This record gives sequence, C-alpha cells and structure tokens, in this order.
Amino acid sequence: MNVGIVGYGAYVPRFRIKVEEIAKVWNGNAQAIKEGLFVEEKSVPDGDEDTITISVEAARNALARAGIPGSKIGALYIGSESHPYAVKPSGTVVAEAIGAVPNVMVADFEFACKAGTAAMQVCSALVRAGDIEYGMAIGADTSQGRPGDALEYTASAGGAAFVIGRDPLATIDATCSFTTDTPDFWRREGRDYPSHGARFTGEPAYFTHLLGAVNMLLEKTKMSAKDFDYVAFHTPNGKFPLRAAKMLGIDKEKLMPGLIVTKIGNTYSGASPLALTALLDIAKPGQKILMCSYGSGAGGDAFALTVTDRIEERRNKAPSTMSYVNKKHYVDYGTYVKLRRKLKE
Repeated sequence: MNVGIVGYGAYVPRFRIKVEEIAKVWNGNAQAIKEGLFVEEKSVPDGDEDTITISVEAARNALARAGIPGSKIGALYIGSESHPYAVKPSGTVVAEAIGAVPNVMVADFEFACKAGTAAMQVCSALVRAGDIEYGMAIGADTSQGRPGDALEYTASAGGAAFVIGRDPLATIDATCSFTTDTPDFWRREGRDYPSHGARFTGEPAYFTHLLGAVNMLLEKTKMSAKDFDYVAFHTPNGKFPLRAAKMLGIDKEKLMPGLIVTKIGNTYSGASPLALTALLDIAKPGQKILMCSYGSGAGGDAFALTVTDRIEERRNKAPSTMSYVNKKHYVDYGTYVKLRRKLKE
C-alpha cells in the first residue's frame, strides 16, 4: 500500500548557547570539545517552551503541508524523554491544540531518543491496517544535562512531526528495529538529570544498535547502503553519525545536509526526525532516504523512504527546518541556567 509521510513539520527554539560559553564556566578547552563532538552551539528552550509547545508548532507545520485539518488525525503519539508531566499525557494537550479531539487515539511514548520513530512505526501500521486514515507521530525533547557534565555541551531542544497516511510525499517502503537491554544511559524517577556510561555509550550501544538496525533493513529490502541518496542518523553529536556512515560505506555528502546537530545540538527524540525534515526540504522526487534512530536502553529503528512527486506541491506550505536553525539569539551561561531552571533550592 502507498503509505508514508503526507506532511511534516519542524520546530527549534531560537535561543542558542555556544560551546565556548559553557566551557568558559567549567574551565573546558572549547576548541578540543568542538572538535571532539563536532558541535559548535546548541538550542535552548525559552522559559515557556517545553515538549508540548514544541510539538504543537511542529504539528501545525505538518498539518499545513499535509493540507488537512486536525480533525482528520485518528491517532497522535508523542515520543519524548522530557514530557512536562510525570502523570498526564502531553498528547492530549497537543491533540486539543490542533483540533484533533475527541475522536483520536492518544499516547505518550518513551524510549530515550528513538520514541519519535517508534511513533512513526505505529502510525504507519495503523494506516496500513485501515484503522485510521491519518496518524501523527512526533519526536520532541527539551533534554537535560547536569551542570558541568559532558552532556551539557550537546543536550538541546527541538522536535519534528509527521502526518502518516496515503498519497504521501515520501513513502515508507520498509522499517525494522534492533533492540537489546543495554543500559548505557538512564534517569530514575524524580531525578533532575540523567546518568550515562560515558565511553560505554559508543561501541556496545550506539554503533551496535544503529548499524544492527540498518543492516537488518538492508537485508530485508535487498538493498545496499549505496542505493540511498540521503541518510539521516541519530545525532548525539556530529562525530558518531559520520563514523557510522563510514562503517557502512556511505559517502558523508549524503549525511551532511541533515547533520544540523552542529548548529542546534542533540535534540534527543527530535534528532533523527529533524534530520529527516531537513532532507525532505531539499530532496527530489524519486530519491531514496535512509533514516535510523538510536535510543539508549537500547534500540534503533531503521526506515527506507522514497520521495514522491507530492513533495514539490507541499514542501513550501510551512517553514523549512533550516529557517528555524538559522533563526537564533545567543544567550550567556547565566541566562541559560535561568531558562533551564538549573538553580535548585
């Protein structure tokens, strides 16, 4: 069945903080940090921005491109690890804001940084089954990093939304997941900041699961990595996805247009979805896109997509991803601490 992305939307907060500003406070070597992470600056949510507000903006952009009202959405799922409420769904607020209530299935997803792509898989399955006409999958976060921790240089905010249905601007040709119990990163209930296994997050975690999911997808589709025109991988930093592409024999030029992590940091559940929206902004009909997320704990979701002729008529109906990336206002560390509420009583 011809099922895929009917509309997509992105949102990134306008505030930014440079790596140099964070390093200055913690006596870090800014140049070494930038070279090690391949990240120059990151987005910072305003005091009134959270996963819900980010999701609403991205969802409205996705609906604008899809050309449908919110009332057509039969299921809405938000993947995030920074839902504002411990007990109360983010999805009900977003569904109300876009006019999707009351005839809509809603749930909040949580699987570290791959919860948004898991939502895409579920929406795709529901559409293919005929249970709904359109589903909306969102990946969004206002990620946390303990003051002075390495995560503080990259943990940022942003998100992307996708309307899944028939007559798409990009078909979802195949998807599969690679999952194990690998505890590389976690945050217990009630804790303000996550813990992580430092270097353990690389080989047995990110690379094992992302490459595992991609290779599983290639075997399933009988394709090779070289068959794809663009690639969107999860971006905890800029170095990991570039290394993963090299390991798969993928030219880095196919990855670079979506490697916006260098300018906005790691948006967690919004990372690979935002990379995909950046690629959809420039992709041509007939081109193929390989996307793979990674979520700590751990797992990866891989997708094979093909851009259709519908992209040309829908692309410019909402702001581009790069318009949000390029719209920025720099803040100092003190303002950043205030906005992120890092001062505790």
